[in-house]
Amino acid sequence: MIAYLKGAVAAVSESILVLDVNQVGYQVFISARDAANMPAAGNEVKVFTWMSVSQDAIRLYGFLREDDLEVFRLLINVSGVGPKAALGILSVFTADELKFAVLADDAKMIAKAPGIGSKSARKVILELKDRFSLEEAFESRLAAADGEAAPAAGHSAAGDEAVQALVALGYSGSDALRAVKSCEITEDMDTETILKLALKHL
Repeated sequence: MIAYLKGAVAAVSESILVLDVNQVGYQVFISARDAANMPAAGNEVKVFTWMSVSQDAIRLYGFLREDDLEVFRLLINVSGVGPKAALGILSVFTADELKFAVLADDAKMIAKAPGIGSKSARKVILELKDRFSLEEAFESRLAAADGEAAPAAGHSAAGDEAVQALVALGYSGSDALRAVKSCEITEDMDTETILKLALKHL
């Protein structure tokens, strides 16, 4: 198994990267989002990879971010979602955005990805919801936004539920997390109480 490749960009299209690694050109299937963020030809890049071996072909799928690769691996294990559909999802959503959509039961949003209908979107939610942590998703989002990880929100199930409720109301994940963290939460507080306090900080 090839964990990653590091080399010079030889060519890139909307779905394929040709990477020159020590004068060997590797064809790597990529998402449209990664294609748009790929450096210009001749520049060095590192892609995290997953290898698919079938009777008629060996294919490499690559990602600029390791968390996208991890989500890709989860997606291809969902019944009815293959590598092409998984790349389609990750062409539309970052790993964090998909996690929030799954945790919020937002099948309508997931179905916006090419090749994913409402039925497949429901399967993604059903099979992946228990694999994602709301706290980890928010910490990852804040780490990307602020350059450093933040402590978990509320340190309680009620605090997590309040954050999820704020996201469902339309607030961004980062704003929701910061609002809940700004509250002085005690162990006897329920979700509704925390939500009311958090709304005052928004």
